[in-house]
Amino acid sequence: MLIRFDSKVGTFVALGDTGVELIRMTGHSGDVPGAILGADTGAALQRLKAALAAMPAPPPDEEDDDDRPKQEPVVTLRQRAWPLIDLLERSAKKGCDVVWAVEPPDSLRV
Repeated sequence: MLIRFDSKVGTFVALGDTGVELIRMTGHSGDVPGAILGADTGAALQRLKAALAAMPAPPPDEEDDDDRPKQEPVVTLRQRAWPLIDLLERSAKKGCDVVWAVEPPDSLRV
């Protein structure tokens, strides 16, 4: 499942589990579909940032050793939250609502 976040200032799509977790961090139930009213986007942004700041820091990258296979980089929730943070910041400045819903499986974006 993919979750599409929309506002008059932008759109992005997140993986379902990640999207739901980020929605909960804004202070909402995690239900999909859902919305944040324009007047509430600033408060939702602050709750999201506070929740991300309270998370434990990821372990530092280990030095590459030529004898071991290279590990794929880990993408943290903080990194995955960046598009939502950006959308909430821009929406708060303009007073725009942010809505989210399940992205239909047949809506390929090219």
